[in-house]
Amino acid sequence: MALTGRAALLAALGTLPVGIWEPSWTGILAVNGSLALACACDFALAAPVRRLGLSRSGDTSVRLGEAADVTLTVTNPSSRPLRARLRDAWPPSSWQPGTETPAFRHHLTVPPGERRRVTTRLRPTRRGDRHADRVTIRSYGPLGLFSRQGAHTVNWTVRVLPPFASRKHLPSKLARLRELDGRTSVLIRGEGTEFDSLREYVPGDDTRSIDWRATARQSTVAVRTWRPERDRHILLVLDTGRTSAGRVGDAPRLDACMDAALLLAALASRAGDRVDMLAYDRRVRALVQGRAARDLLPSLVDAMATLEPELVETDSRGLAATALRTAPRRSLLVLLTSLDAAPVEEGLLPVLSRLTQRHTVLLASVADPHVAAMATARGSADAVYEAAAAAQAQAERTRTAEQLQRHGVTVVDATPEDLAPALADAYLALKAAGRL
Repeated sequence: MALTGRAALLAALGTLPVGIWEPSWTGILAVNGSLALACACDFALAAPVRRLGLSRSGDTSVRLGEAADVTLTVTNPSSRPLRARLRDAWPPSSWQPGTETPAFRHHLTVPPGERRRVTTRLRPTRRGDRHADRVTIRSYGPLGLFSRQGAHTVNWTVRVLPPFASRKHLPSKLARLRELDGRTSVLIRGEGTEFDSLREYVPGDDTRSIDWRATARQSTVAVRTWRPERDRHILLVLDTGRTSAGRVGDAPRLDACMDAALLLAALASRAGDRVDMLAYDRRVRALVQGRAARDLLPSLVDAMATLEPELVETDSRGLAATALRTAPRRSLLVLLTSLDAAPVEEGLLPVLSRLTQRHTVLLASVADPHVAAMATARGSADAVYEAAAAAQAQAERTRTAEQLQRHGVTVVDATPEDLAPALADAYLALKAAGRL
């Protein structure tokens, strides 16, 4: 009869006759002895695991949603070939659920004195630092009967950066910025404070812009034109307290605020303004200050990568005091926080006058699109109750926004997809009006 597997291997060793084998104590002892000898030989011929040299190379950062490749180099210094299975362990959030098996398990053969490389492709599902765990190697002998196993710690960190999905809006916002700066044929007569040129008066011009000295030297009335101010200071303040942990769709509100802050920072730096960033709840979580335009975005995404919402109530007094210290001169203060009534009325409103006396304040908040969908629901009693609850929540947010506006705050309340372009538009409107 035909034999397969280890029986065929033992038959090849001469310990198991091919055909029908009648068991006997002598035969059993002979087989066990031969098997033990084969295992001992296999173990002796397996390459040692502890002496292997391991090192890493590859990507150290990646944007959320993209892939990062980390290469592991295995060096075999022994005189025996390495036949091994390797497990390169990373945290579960380093790839999509259900796809980790082909990503981190490898088969490799390394001849004596040589090295081989295996690559693990990561697709992280969360921001932050992903640290490599142990590398477990199982080394087999030539017969595959026995193996050696050991683990090595090979440190490596991949930083997962915010995705900056709103950068697709940057070209259109820059085109609008060029219009404000007078770099296109569109005529903009803003109220900025940087003198641009003189031109002839036309009906509808502000009489306060008339240059009487220039008018006296010519036969027509001359008016000054202005262009939006440059080299203004903008402080982005990210509220990392408990309200930023609320999930809208598949991500926390903090992620949408980060995306909006990145678009505004990119636009403002192109406009010649200086941008700083402060993340705060009960203490400073991140601070980016004094960066040149070319270094601003890399510094911001690096600081934002490890930020996580803290399940504590934001200390509004501490936030206001820290913001005033960070921006001692008049600036545009952009608060990316919640528009919920309780945190605003109990926390922000009592300290708001301290901020508006010195700065122009713009508040941006993430609205939940599910609430808008609920407000239009009809067809059943449950749907009507949901619509009533959604309408009440929307009215409450509107009242809160009106309270802030009465204190001189510009309010932007938009869904995660619309928050970044809406905040950029609000910045451009303030710039065109000369309020920076």
